[in-house]
Amino acid sequence: MAAEAHFIEIIIAVGILLAAAKLMGELFSRIKLPVVLGELLAGMIIGPFALGAFLLHPDTGESILQIGPEIRTLGEIGAIVILFMAGLEMTPKEFLRGGKASFTVGTLGVVVPFFAGLMVFQAFGYDALQAMMIATALTATSIAISIQVLKEFNKIKTPEARLIIAAAVVDDILAIAVLSVVTSFGGAEALDNVDLLDVTFTILKVLGFFGAIMIAAVFLIPKIITPRIWKASGSVEGIATASFFGAAAIAGTLGLSPIVGAFAVGMALSATKVFEKIENFISRIGLIFAPLFFAIIGAQVDFRTVNLDILLLSGVVIAIAVATKLLGCGLPSILFLKNKAAGMRVGIGMISRGEVGLIVAGVGLSSGVLTGDVYTTIVLMVAVTTIITPIWLKMDYRREVTAKPTDEGQKE
Repeated sequence: MAAEAHFIEIIIAVGILLAAAKLMGELFSRIKLPVVLGELLAGMIIGPFALGAFLLHPDTGESILQIGPEIRTLGEIGAIVILFMAGLEMTPKEFLRGGKASFTVGTLGVVVPFFAGLMVFQAFGYDALQAMMIATALTATSIAISIQVLKEFNKIKTPEARLIIAAAVVDDILAIAVLSVVTSFGGAEALDNVDLLDVTFTILKVLGFFGAIMIAAVFLIPKIITPRIWKASGSVEGIATASFFGAAAIAGTLGLSPIVGAFAVGMALSATKVFEKIENFISRIGLIFAPLFFAIIGAQVDFRTVNLDILLLSGVVIAIAVATKLLGCGLPSILFLKNKAAGMRVGIGMISRGEVGLIVAGVGLSSGVLTGDVYTTIVLMVAVTTIITPIWLKMDYRREVTAKPTDEGQKE
């Protein structure tokens, strides 16, 4: 009976979180703000540390909206689905076609934030593993919002737009690799015994895993996941889903983050003939799991711990997040594009941390590496960078239109 009551509480909590995420996402969509921010804010507002504290069970008197292990597991499944969807957005050929410019900008967009964050937060007295997790959150880039701005100003075909998209692919893959390296350490005690050989081996595992998936993408997956074999309704979609969950499990077994497997299979399937069918199917699943994931992330922010120290720490993290992307991505882009304005737009377009940053925060909290204070700081950093990126990019393009209304195209 107790087990049944607990199950009902989980169902109620999931229903409340999903409804709140959808309602707030709809509101943010109507006021032209990123939907993901609305879903994140919904979790913060309705979570157990805010309004959820007043949704009490009639018998026990405790909040019915507890973020227990079952709901966290649903959130982790959501992260796997989100990264699979991200992988579908890029084919292996597109990744390799990016060339020297995208590889350089994407790599520096990870290296500069990571080492800057690592040095600053170790200097602030954080232990090495916690500083590495914060630094990892700083590496990620979410360009979905930037792409919307580029489309709005009819700039999606410009050199800076192509460089933003290609560099973000490299950035995401490297950020996921860095996350796998950091999470493989296991704990502060393990970190004391880690040497360069361990780190190198983990990086090689990530690269080897991606390499194996890419080989499978060319020779194996197109032959297995095909309508010629799977003729029954829903079979292709079911096998594809089993594939990315299976790859996530294999990645986890190898000591990597499970999202590496999901992302890699997404990339592999993006080049197959069944891509559209799989994309249509997974986008429907994403309509449930993505908002639920962001609401769960937001619901774990404990506003009771927010004080002046956390706000100051958040300010430092946000400043590093902005400065390191402008430096790591903007400056090399100026050299490659030979245009200062276009190059800096690449830096601005890479500032938003978005989904991957939140996934890093979730992994850090669930693994016990991050404290509630640091977790809250990372979530605030993601929210602020996601807000300022489209505003800044729009202002830059509007200033260009005002200053050079006639020869805008010639300068791109």
